[in-house]
Amino acid sequence: MSTCRMPGRLSDRHAVKVRLRKAALHTVCEEARCPNIAECFGADTATFLVLGNVCTRRCRFCAISKSSRPGELDPAEPARLAETVRDLKLTHAVITSVTRDDLLDCGAGVFLACIEEIHRLCPSTTIEVLVPDFQGRYELIDRICAANPDVLNHNIETVERLYQLVRPGAGFARSLSLLARAAAKSSALVKSGLMVGLGERDDEVIETLRALADSGCRVVTIGQYLRPNNECLPVARRVSREQFACFAEAAEALGIEPVCGTLVRSSYHASEVLAHARRSTAATDITNLQSVDTKAG
Repeated sequence: MSTCRMPGRLSDRHAVKVRLRKAALHTVCEEARCPNIAECFGADTATFLVLGNVCTRRCRFCAISKSSRPGELDPAEPARLAETVRDLKLTHAVITSVTRDDLLDCGAGVFLACIEEIHRLCPSTTIEVLVPDFQGRYELIDRICAANPDVLNHNIETVERLYQLVRPGAGFARSLSLLARAAAKSSALVKSGLMVGLGERDDEVIETLRALADSGCRVVTIGQYLRPNNECLPVARRVSREQFACFAEAAEALGIEPVCGTLVRSSYHASEVLAHARRSTAATDITNLQSVDTKAG
């Protein structure tokens, strides 16, 4: 994953790591062993991981450490993250987290604090949050929406048939419901992502895209599942470039902006995706206005 685009002052992966360690911040790039880490750190990008680096869920595709007792929160983390965004002059900040089912608010308060701190210190920086499912609690996603992030991202991850195998403790309908709630309650760009190569059929991917479109999702990322370690599920198939193109075509037909490819991950080139989606929306609005004007004439 990538995409807090930093200016060209940093030039290599080690330098980015040093800056992040100095601020005592985690990235999903490192914790989840993202295949794009060299590209993204080399381009001075990263996706911040809050709420610690230990997850309470046991998803079978993820390399992040797991435990029912992940540890205490760091109350200074949101302020420190915002200061790092300011000091690096980021124009787009991406924030994700481990899942914290052990917390009363599932960690929503930390997301809220991060958004508020970035808005306070860096009012021109756009913000993308990649949130967990918050156990399906609408009041928590409503709090995040009320803080006005520019992008609200929640990954569907896989097709409905494979959910209990791939994401034990999660629910396909629950994730769709969260996305629909965000679309209804927020002006943010609603985004999701899924992996292919876990045993799904192509028709199931298309059905998932249709369900995402119906939920109000406007951007979807689709990437090849790559087994991060021997404890995770094996790769069931390698998806061809041609098939990724078919998925992209299907998404576009449903009104979703697709980002598809073998190494695509949830936050891959996220700032560019946001800019493109906004341009597309503006073009659609202009077309609709012209259509109205023509009819009125």
